[in-house]
Amino acid sequence: MRLLDVQAVDQRLDQLAHRRRTLPEAAELETLAAEHSRLRDAEVVAGTAVADLEREQKRADAEVEQVRSRKDRDQKRLDAGQVSSAKELESLQSEIVSLNRRQGVLEDAEIEIMERLEEAQNEAAALAAERESVGKKAQEVQAARDAAWAQLDHDSAAGRDERQTLAAGITDDLLALYEKIRADRGGIGAAALRQRRCEGCMIQLDAAELGRIRGLAPDVVVRHEECRRILVRTPESGL
Repeated sequence: MRLLDVQAVDQRLDQLAHRRRTLPEAAELETLAAEHSRLRDAEVVAGTAVADLEREQKRADAEVEQVRSRKDRDQKRLDAGQVSSAKELESLQSEIVSLNRRQGVLEDAEIEIMERLEEAQNEAAALAAERESVGKKAQEVQAARDAAWAQLDHDSAAGRDERQTLAAGITDDLLALYEKIRADRGGIGAAALRQRRCEGCMIQLDAAELGRIRGLAPDVVVRHEECRRILVRTPESGL
């Protein structure tokens, strides 16, 4: 019966190890980390776009200012009556008209750049806010994961202590056999024989095998012929 107690503890330890490996918080944290990385990369791209547009806007501002200054100089010359010849006057007036058109085109382009810049800035700000939100969520999930891990580790340590105490009452040979079978049989090395059925593979033992087991001494190790697990006889075995 003590071997069954060891088996029960081992199964509990296996379950704890499985829960630790498959903890939902751990999987969620990996997802959040990947999302945080994606947002960080997207934020870098958006920041680069903002910087490019800021430089583009400065160039556009400079071009507009250059045309405006030249037009203002021409207009002042025209207003001051500094142009004497009709040909020069016509040329100056034509240049002012041309500069007005040029200024209009440049200002339209400038407005377009400003709109694109505002859109890029808004996108960068939204990405930064989303990344910060994901980062905060990741911290919360990490804290929950660490707390769950700590509890599972505590329970596993208690289980290992319990197993050590139980195993101390089992012979080394039997324990080694049990552990070998357990490794080969999906974690179950020993099973109770209850109501003529092996609770390891759930197969009903036939009359011949039951008769063979019935004739064995209580201290003889019994193996189920079907699954080869150690069968532990109990008062409910049906022998």
